[in-house]
Amino acid sequence: MPKGRKRASAGQTLRDPVAVVDIGSNSGRVMVFRPEAGGHLHVLAGSRAALRLARDLDRTGRIPPEALDRAFEALRDFRAIAGGSGVRRFEAAGTSALRDAANGPPFIRKVKRELGITIRILSGLEEARYGFLGAVGGLPVDDGAFFDLGGGSLQVGRFRRRRLAGALSVPLGSLRVSDAFLKSDPPTPRELRKLREHVRETLEEAGLKRLGPGEQLVGTGGSLRNLAKVDQRASGYPIARLHGYELARRRLHEIASSLAAERQKKRRAAGLNADRRDSVVGGAIVIETLMEVLGAGAVVVSGQGVREGLALSMARETLDASEAVRRRSTDALAARFVGWSEDRASRREAFAVALYTALERWPSVEMADALGQGARILDIGRTVDFFDRHEHVADLVLATDLAGFSHRQVALLAAVVRQAGDEDERLSRSLEPLVMHEDEEPLERAAVLLALADEITERTPPGSAPALACRTQAGQAAVAVKHLPSWNVRGLADRFEAAFGRSLRVIAAAARRR
Repeated sequence: MPKGRKRASAGQTLRDPVAVVDIGSNSGRVMVFRPEAGGHLHVLAGSRAALRLARDLDRTGRIPPEALDRAFEALRDFRAIAGGSGVRRFEAAGTSALRDAANGPPFIRKVKRELGITIRILSGLEEARYGFLGAVGGLPVDDGAFFDLGGGSLQVGRFRRRRLAGALSVPLGSLRVSDAFLKSDPPTPRELRKLREHVRETLEEAGLKRLGPGEQLVGTGGSLRNLAKVDQRASGYPIARLHGYELARRRLHEIASSLAAERQKKRRAAGLNADRRDSVVGGAIVIETLMEVLGAGAVVVSGQGVREGLALSMARETLDASEAVRRRSTDALAARFVGWSEDRASRREAFAVALYTALERWPSVEMADALGQGARILDIGRTVDFFDRHEHVADLVLATDLAGFSHRQVALLAAVVRQAGDEDERLSRSLEPLVMHEDEEPLERAAVLLALADEITERTPPGSAPALACRTQAGQAAVAVKHLPSWNVRGLADRFEAAFGRSLRVIAAAARRR
């Protein structure tokens, strides 16, 4: 955290809403967050405005007056959005264009004088650090490289064990390189080749090293998100959210080639923002060349960046393990629903994990995690409808931007919960390629155990310690539960036998000692 920067203003707590504004070279954004337990950020409001500050910046050294006017009006609107959410703290940060422009300082003084907003100009390394906190913080990635591609600059960094190990900033923003190299509409093959050569030379001079075994590339920025959205919609992908989407380098090349062959006004691919049409090809070439230099076959797309990094930095400057991020994210989601109880959720989770450990012959970490998370959040469906709670929870999981989850983890969680409520439901079939045919049997066993853990939880007193023991022999599984009398499991026993190849009995713990 920069020297002298306070974590919270006088009279304000870290739980109060905070507005964070990112004045980028291509666009400006405001996000209003409410920090929650453990650093989770709950989004209250947000807006975006096309600014185009970097247009002609390299040629004139100045931001065009009309672009500054757009930025001023956007900031006025952002201040109103913050006020509508009761914000008491307003953080505004400027990046590459305001950092490099000769007329940036007078604009910053005008904004302070007329709007009362203080704009802090981030250095290239500060931009990289906050971009890392925001981009990597909500993804289950431990080691690798990340980049943040803006309109004016590109930040690239390496990280180990979710700690930033080094970063750099180079003037390869999507709008900047498009203005400098792609003069024709559509660009000529020679222009595209010259841009690729320039990007490669710049990156190689910066000394970037290839990714090692087990390392992943994480990326953020408007150009990347637009390109990923184009790919996502073209493939009929089963999850709508971009955060955590993996964009293959091969598909990026195909999309970039297709867009480069069209005039700007005709670039209407599904998912492409209108104000990105003149810079998306340049941005795609920067990303693709970076991936080639790093040896990355795919990039994990982050829906977060500098804004989220700034908000997170108000409370912490380091990232927690992915498992802790996932737990905080699902708990923050669950806590918003009146039907959720920490006591009941914890008991159900303990029962589900104990059953899985004892009865699953081929356990997997990812399936155990999906089962445990599903057990914790199952009750949020009660708020909507008790009888269809499994369906509602699965829909919420697929629609919510859960932090710390890969898309496969989201899909497994939704499928386990949905199948727990309906043995005939096979959500996995609609979640390909995230969930495949070979996942169906492990999913059904996890779903049966979630249903069994839920039934046991319903029959144990609130506040009681969750305790059970399992014994398997002669084709039978006997589950003994403390505080629970013998219970005829009826239809669930048939489903259990079909999934596990054993009959099921649930008995009182005391009965085992006779």
